[in-house]
Amino acid sequence: MDEVLTGGFSRDQRIGDGVKAARYHCATAVKIFRKWLSSGGNINQGASALFLALLVLGTAVTFIIRRRKGKTRATRPSTPTAPRLEKGQPREFGKWTPSDFCMPTPEPYPDWSVESTKPLPYRPFRYGPNYNVTMGLRTLKHEDWIELDNHFPRFHADKSRRIAERGSKLCITAPEAYPAAVELLTELTEYLPARYPSLYKRTLVGLDNLWSGESFNIVSRPLPEDPMQICARLVQDDLAIMIEKPDGQYYLLAGCIVLPGFWRLTDKFGMPLSKIHTSGDVPQYKQKLEKGMMNLFRRLKPQEMVGRHNYFFQVDDDLGWSWSVGPEDSNVNGHVGWNTAEKGRAIDHHYFRSERQTLRRLPKSGGVVFTIRTYFHKIREVAEEDYVPGRLASAVRSWGDDVSRYKGKERYADVLLEFLDKKTRGAGCKGSRSQP
Repeated sequence: MDEVLTGGFSRDQRIGDGVKAARYHCATAVKIFRKWLSSGGNINQGASALFLALLVLGTAVTFIIRRRKGKTRATRPSTPTAPRLEKGQPREFGKWTPSDFCMPTPEPYPDWSVESTKPLPYRPFRYGPNYNVTMGLRTLKHEDWIELDNHFPRFHADKSRRIAERGSKLCITAPEAYPAAVELLTELTEYLPARYPSLYKRTLVGLDNLWSGESFNIVSRPLPEDPMQICARLVQDDLAIMIEKPDGQYYLLAGCIVLPGFWRLTDKFGMPLSKIHTSGDVPQYKQKLEKGMMNLFRRLKPQEMVGRHNYFFQVDDDLGWSWSVGPEDSNVNGHVGWNTAEKGRAIDHHYFRSERQTLRRLPKSGGVVFTIRTYFHKIREVAEEDYVPGRLASAVRSWGDDVSRYKGKERYADVLLEFLDKKTRGAGCKGSRSQP
């Protein structure tokens, strides 16, 4: 990265030097022209000569600058077709040499409390008129891997209930992903007591949940339940692990997806990364997302962590499964969807559902861990925040047809936009002003 930045600054400096030189020569030409005029030269002939001189000079400078830019682009390394280890040596697809990287022990979350620490107010939408489909990745610190807040009791209760009711459909680990799942459990056991010491306490065999009274033994063999299921009980996130196979594709081979809202692990389990997204009709995945996502998975190092956010709307209050799109075990053309949802439900049934997703590679197994933390709020509550109603309404109106179908806009947009527009008018500038 430093080399790239240095190259960029060097290129900018060369371009700047060229512009300065052009200014100098132009100024010199003007002085000569003025001197020539004062000596009685013909104005028309002189002006023409000066114009041609400046035109030639400007063209030359532009050509030099573009040529230098072109050379810089040409020397940029091409995208590798095979992933690389931390030290840069190529490796075979489907094979991983364990890394000696250890995730840093995090500092305790400042003043964290299961009673009073509120969810962070992620609002991942922006004003229109254009909605751009991107991965929207940003770098994260390892200490910020897992976020817990005072919604933990509800998440814990909903997860416990759903695991008891349908755990075999929500939590699955393939044999080849079992070592990665155990590694993830070990990582969480180290991380959580350090980050949230008022909630978790490290023990000789695992950790204790000080709020619920649960004790988790991670060293007994066999483990009392699927390691992914134990992981899911510890956090508010849903969890998945992608494993690379010899064909270079990453496959969903371990997951505990308890609170997904709109999708089912059983529909996606065992699929490669691309098929997971295309089978779910993710807008513009092939055109704009697939190549970047494949490169991200292949290049991601254990030392790195990235995150992204998205948002949806839901017209019922069930955190685990949005029954408004159909029963969880229904089969509508091979999947469930918004086409079965009731249209035009009252605004009190509208919820804002956003996800904070993180990606990191496990150093020993090489599996890529995908965490999905859901934030779930009534639209009425979100719309009370300054500037949100206008920005959110503008964002919804900016969706293209493909994004609108994917997010189910046709089923709730009339009611939602009417409400947001009214809130915007009532709030004045605080309902519509742009946020930095």
